[in-house]
Amino acid sequence: MADAIVELVNVNKLYGQNRVVRDMNLSVKEGEFLTLLGSSGCGKTTTLRMIAGFEVPTSGTIYVEGEAVDEKEPFERNVNTVFQSYALFPHKTVYDNIAYGLRMKKVPKKEIYDRVEQMMDLVQLGGFEGRYPAQLSGGQKQRVAIARALINKPRVLLLDEPLGALDLKLRKQMQLELKRLQKKLNITFIYVTHDQEEALTMSDRIAVMHDGIIDQIGTAGDIYEHPATKFVATFIGETNAFDGTVKASEGNLINVGIEVGDICGMGTDFAAGELITVSVRPEKVKYALLPVPGFSLVGIVRDYIYVGSVVKCIADLANEQEVKQEIKLERLAGQELPKIGEKVFLYWNPEDAVLIHNRDELFLQAIENVRLA
Repeated sequence: MADAIVELVNVNKLYGQNRVVRDMNLSVKEGEFLTLLGSSGCGKTTTLRMIAGFEVPTSGTIYVEGEAVDEKEPFERNVNTVFQSYALFPHKTVYDNIAYGLRMKKVPKKEIYDRVEQMMDLVQLGGFEGRYPAQLSGGQKQRVAIARALINKPRVLLLDEPLGALDLKLRKQMQLELKRLQKKLNITFIYVTHDQEEALTMSDRIAVMHDGIIDQIGTAGDIYEHPATKFVATFIGETNAFDGTVKASEGNLINVGIEVGDICGMGTDFAAGELITVSVRPEKVKYALLPVPGFSLVGIVRDYIYVGSVVKCIADLANEQEVKQEIKLERLAGQELPKIGEKVFLYWNPEDAVLIHNRDELFLQAIENVRLA
């Protein structure tokens, strides 16, 4: 990618026989807020540490500003890192913590003073110069850590779950604050989190990681509306995922048989007999008291959860899989909801379903190809 400021090419990382990062190819644009999102152990922090220089790739190459940095020490790369633990010097004041990197570089005192004051204002900590870390709240400590990283004017800032230790209210405030800083300074942020809401709130693009690979990379809207894998569909937001087999297709309308009936969706490149996953967001699910053409999905209403102007309905299928539905109360227009214990027919507009090639099918096909070769 021509405008990439960070690029990973065929990067792998092994710890013994454990392959933590697998054949990763990733390009991060200059001035972008990119988030590595995934559950614990998926390889996102290891990826960040390799970019920072704290870990060495087993194979592959990492480029920063177009230059291979695999042989460079962390301090030789034009990147800085902010950790969840803050890593502040407890015996130094806020001013001295922020100024530390500049002093190591022998920057003149007057310039240090001016740049520290600028950073203090930027992270809204004016007047806190003389305080020590023990006298600060968690959010204030995190601001100091960010200011200390930004004062060196890195081209890339790496953030490893920096808000994980904060309470919910403060975390949401700091999410907006970090996004404001990133846009104001136009610095590339590469951010690691397992919190999907945090990723959706802050990111220009999100790379969803699973088992050491990037399952999908795109904007929040792309990933939510068009998940590329079953893992992405179930990890980002709530969804109803149905595993089944393609029975027939009429143009782009795909009829899918699942364990407890038939359902539909719109898609291309799906062959009869293929194993697929159908993902439908709760807000797209509808109910009827009579069967709907193309669907034979019968559920028993188990519960309702009222959340402001939205009611969440949970219905159980014959195989005990639960189907979640979200209904805006205004959409009911005076209609009564089915009673708990009542039978309903569940359906959706076919274009609202996302059809996903099942990885088990791809795996079985690969084995078959090897057997036939």
